[in-house]
Amino acid sequence: MSKQLSFLVRNIAVRRILIWATQTAIFAAAAVAAFLLRFDFSVPAFYFRYLLYALAVWLPLKFIVFYLAKLDRGFWRYVSAIDLIRISVANLIASIVGYFMILWLAPLGFPRSLYVLDLMVCFFGTCGLRLLARVSSRLSSQARNSKTPMKRTLIYGAGDAGVTLQREIRNNPRLAYRICGFIDDDPAKLGLRVAGAPVLGGGDAIGAMAARHRVAIVLIAIPSATGAAMTRILELCRAAEVEFKTVPGLGEIIEERGLVGQIREVAVEDLLGRTPVRLEEDSIKSTLEGKVVLVTGAAGSIGFELCRQIARFRPARIVGFEIAESSLFEIDREMRQAFPFVPFHPEIGSIQNRDRLNEIFRSYKPSVVYHAAAYKHVPLMEVHVFEAIENNVFGSYNVAVAAAEYGAEAFLLISSDKAVRPTNIMGVTKRIAELILLALKNGRTKFVAVRFGNVLGSNGSVIPIFKKQIAAGGPVTVTHPEMRRFFMTIPEACQLVLQALAIGKGGEICVLDMGQPVKIVDLARHLILLSGLRPEEDIEIEFTGMRPGEKLSEELSTMLEDTLPSKHDQIRIFVGNGSPEEDIRIWLAALHEICEARDLGRLVVALKELVPDYSPSVHVLKRIMERQELSRAALKAI
Repeated sequence: MSKQLSFLVRNIAVRRILIWATQTAIFAAAAVAAFLLRFDFSVPAFYFRYLLYALAVWLPLKFIVFYLAKLDRGFWRYVSAIDLIRISVANLIASIVGYFMILWLAPLGFPRSLYVLDLMVCFFGTCGLRLLARVSSRLSSQARNSKTPMKRTLIYGAGDAGVTLQREIRNNPRLAYRICGFIDDDPAKLGLRVAGAPVLGGGDAIGAMAARHRVAIVLIAIPSATGAAMTRILELCRAAEVEFKTVPGLGEIIEERGLVGQIREVAVEDLLGRTPVRLEEDSIKSTLEGKVVLVTGAAGSIGFELCRQIARFRPARIVGFEIAESSLFEIDREMRQAFPFVPFHPEIGSIQNRDRLNEIFRSYKPSVVYHAAAYKHVPLMEVHVFEAIENNVFGSYNVAVAAAEYGAEAFLLISSDKAVRPTNIMGVTKRIAELILLALKNGRTKFVAVRFGNVLGSNGSVIPIFKKQIAAGGPVTVTHPEMRRFFMTIPEACQLVLQALAIGKGGEICVLDMGQPVKIVDLARHLILLSGLRPEEDIEIEFTGMRPGEKLSEELSTMLEDTLPSKHDQIRIFVGNGSPEEDIRIWLAALHEICEARDLGRLVVALKELVPDYSPSVHVLKRIMERQELSRAALKAI
């Protein structure tokens, strides 16, 4: 019988009939109660006819008003303050209109106090029944939850996110948390009750509150917290020896269709405290929708995320160009599964092979090209100098020229903050690739370059390395205690890349806002803490010395001095002039000859001529000197 009743309640049509039957009964009961209250529960026979007039007017009138206010829809167990306001307004309108209708239709002598009494009783009846349904639902949920083990929980943050989280926990039996109270650093909230739960104190009181209430976990509900604030909360929770998790911001909740299951471990990205990216989606959509898009380096961390982000804007197809066969195979499977509505074409090849690039451009005729393929590991490229030139310079030139020759509408180069006053081969090759783009701008293809800093979680970045070292028991190796870098998350970087191409007009180098620099040693300490261990006690941090081509910090100040604001507050435009295309062609021909001869000394001189602010690393200069000494020794032997 209970299952049949449950089915009837879930059926929309039946539920609305039940709602109307219940509300009509409340309307009739309110009218009768008003007469009983007016005449001290003894209505004279003379006034029965007025009661009939009242029922004849009020019942259909309230039915119509409540229908127009759509109060016959929704679940009463989710009634909110907004619903109560709508009910109040509906009752007031019905009472006012009913007053004039009864004056017009009913005989003289209708007691005016009945209007007020009916309004009050009807308001309390219609609101009270909904609140009763909500309370019953909550008690039922708590009864179900009592059968499962519940973690005693504090919510850090008594704001909107904290209240939303508390409400979801109370209503959702899948979230096995018992809320003991809130922690909030606003002293004005201390001692207050928020949504029925007390605010027990500030963050400094976590230890005492956790011990007093036998708390097992702290849920951090401050989506807008800065990196420094998240770090402080993490350290307080660690000192109190309680588990801690966080909840995402509203945008992430909407993206994942609800809060359930999104309580997650605190990630190192949370400690950066970066402002969420604001996308102008209309401009990006006009750039990508219905277009054929080519992504080089599609199997890399940036390339793959670009493919995912591009797919959201419904391109005609995405062509993933990549030299790594196994990685491309995996990405092809993931793209087909995640975005079945967007055709994905995996193509194997090297950007150094001009003939292969021509095949791709002839076959697919891409309108938009995102060039993410590159050698990017700084110390490795200091050893493999010629390979870096061949790939990052000649390869980029090949892709850019193919895009221009085959009529692509737009071409975007993924550059690096290391192109600013470069001190390593990777940085100078990226700067040369930028200069090539500036030289190739022809009015037909829009050439844009984007610079940004290190990307958290990308292949070869410090986070995966640190995690492996922590899993192995340490030590965690950091090159220098003062080493600082700018960090972005992979999705954030790719979203800003899409935005940059949408706002660029051609011939620009866009610089992404990278926030504040982060000490690498602090990043290591935070990651150790997030792993449930203690820095320097459980896991040692070892300083190994700077690697070839590295500098202590990237020069964002220089970039800010030489950039102008754009339409997007997180993107600036680098001010600089390019060389004529013919000069670049002559220079590249000379560079190609030097690479074929494998003459490192001449190569560094050539790089300095094109990029005067390039400062070769000690490692490269030592190799030049070693080669010169070997040459002199060989001549002496002859």
